[in-house]
Amino acid sequence: MMRMFAGMFKNKEIRNKILFTLLMLLIYRIGAAIPVPGVDAAKLSAQISDNSILAMMNMLGGGAFERMSVFALGVSPYITASIIIQLLSMDVIPALTEMTKSGQQGRQQMDRITRYLGCVLALVQSFSMTYGFDKQYAILENSRFSTYLFTATILTAGTMFLLWIGDRISMKGIGNGISIIIFAGIVSNMPANFSQVFNIMVAGTSQSAVFNGVLMFALYVLLYLVVIVGVVIMQLAVRKIPIQYTGSSNRGANDITYLPFRINSASVIPVIFASSIITAPQIILSFVNYSAYQKLSNILSLQKPFGLILYAVLIFLFTFFYTDLQIDPEKVAENLGKSGAYIPGIRPGTETKTYLKKVINRITVLGATALVIIAVIPYLLPMFTPLSTSVSVGGTGIIIVVGVAMETISQLKGQMTQKQYHGFRK
Repeated sequence: MMRMFAGMFKNKEIRNKILFTLLMLLIYRIGAAIPVPGVDAAKLSAQISDNSILAMMNMLGGGAFERMSVFALGVSPYITASIIIQLLSMDVIPALTEMTKSGQQGRQQMDRITRYLGCVLALVQSFSMTYGFDKQYAILENSRFSTYLFTATILTAGTMFLLWIGDRISMKGIGNGISIIIFAGIVSNMPANFSQVFNIMVAGTSQSAVFNGVLMFALYVLLYLVVIVGVVIMQLAVRKIPIQYTGSSNRGANDITYLPFRINSASVIPVIFASSIITAPQIILSFVNYSAYQKLSNILSLQKPFGLILYAVLIFLFTFFYTDLQIDPEKVAENLGKSGAYIPGIRPGTETKTYLKKVINRITVLGATALVIIAVIPYLLPMFTPLSTSVSVGGTGIIIVVGVAMETISQLKGQMTQKQYHGFRK
């Protein structure tokens, strides 16, 4: 690993890409510290530790949400728009379905539509969020429509500027720009979380209880490492189905390769879906009937057994739903047939499709169960420890961090290999 990093900095082009990415991330972190004018962020910050949904939004934004900075929304509206467009392109809207089959030009058109939708969602979300928070916590100095619109415009502009930064990172830096921004936001908040946990468990206790506090903090760090190892195993775990090719001049008759299926093909998307389903009715009801909103919010709270169980069930179901969208056994079986491949012991066609569907369902059970366990850990710990939701072990954040880190390292390895190959040719 050390040799790989040393090789990266020796390569001038890769070194420049890394430095450019760090520069863009510095701009992002500076913007995350600039508050929106006319907003009392202290009143909002005091509510985050008691609200599991707000704590998740703050975690994904690297603390920008609790400061109500110009980047408070992060890139979440764009992610939501991407999910919506992807779902609608699954034979729901024919025009979008046709774009997915039109190659690079179609992808560019879909990306443009996604950005327009993301801008609209950012404006709606920021306006409703500003209005709702002002009614609940009085975060604005002047509660007027013009102030709501002014704040919403700044937050929307911040989100679109983050998308621009993400594009620059993708073009001139390393990794996927949007993923790198989310990664940086989560990682930047981790030192503060560990410091807060240490203060709660050790610094805030009496001298006689210091030893127990240090032991509890050590167990907390150990649990964090266990979750990271579990996420890495879940990200790398695949089910390899043997594939045999026949009738090909490029391969031997007994040449066997493998078709890999990840146990968690849906990544963290089911968690985002589940949290959106739980929060959407609460946001809508907050504008209609505030007392009813408070009752519903109490029922659906992730710090209560019913809300947490509902959250876990939604994650489990959405994992199957999104995996089904990502992997179509019928198309896989059709592609295998076209390439002259088959699964040993399984007849091509319908029998192959049935077999693939059975395998995918079985491994998805494992993936969904692991995802549920990792996602609910941050809300189980506060029930049995003095930790608040905002500083507990963030399984969702770890899934994103580990996934982005592994993807970026893989891309850097590929670029280094490509440079070495070109150098060898010269």
